[in-house]
Amino acid sequence: MTKINVQQTSITILQVNEKDYISLTDIARHKSDDPTTVIGNWMRNRNTIEYLGIWETLYNPGFKPLEFEGFRREAGLNAFTLSPQKWINTTDAIGIVSRSGRYGGTFAHKDIAFKFASWISVEFELYLVKEFQRLKEQEQAQLGWSAKRELSKINYRIHTDAIKQNLIPAEVIPQQASRIYASEADVLNVAMFGVTALEWRDAHPGLKGNVRDYARDKRLSL
Repeated sequence: MTKINVQQTSITILQVNEKDYISLTDIARHKSDDPTTVIGNWMRNRNTIEYLGIWETLYNPGFKPLEFEGFRREAGLNAFTLSPQKWINTTDAIGIVSRSGRYGGTFAHKDIAFKFASWISVEFELYLVKEFQRLKEQEQAQLGWSAKRELSKINYRIHTDAIKQNLIPAEVIPQQASRIYASEADVLNVAMFGVTALEWRDAHPGLKGNVRDYARDKRLSL
């Protein structure tokens, strides 16, 4: 679960089947203290039902088109009402989900959530899209740093294994092997991070682990 702030409104984002689902409940609070009524008013709109039906047809093989047609025929009538739960249960929709509990509410796939936000306010939708894109960029950057860190660890292990196999004679005693290994490993540390293991530990006495564990933060690697 992640939160973003859009025009002083906190918006929750969940991962559902590895897809981003944004809280319609939170978006509705930007307009009213009664989000259930706001969402219900949006869902009884004919344009909304048609959009939801087309989205489900595109992305949901289990969607029930006949039940959808029933809702579309009734849309616009004064007595017609539609809740998220009724829509989900009747049509087997996946674009909208309901969650109970402390962090519960109505969530929708980002495509649908952006559509709802535009109904609330075009300005709010634009700010929501902007903050969502910023979040995705941050996540991609984080993945990039993590990948580089893991690659650094893998490469370091390859080099240190090569030191053990090729630079340490079989006849030396363990104490001698440790000194050779440490010396050659520090050549790698200096090449990769600019410091030996001892120099890094002396510069960061309060940290646990080694320089490779903090490779993502350049300030701690130097």
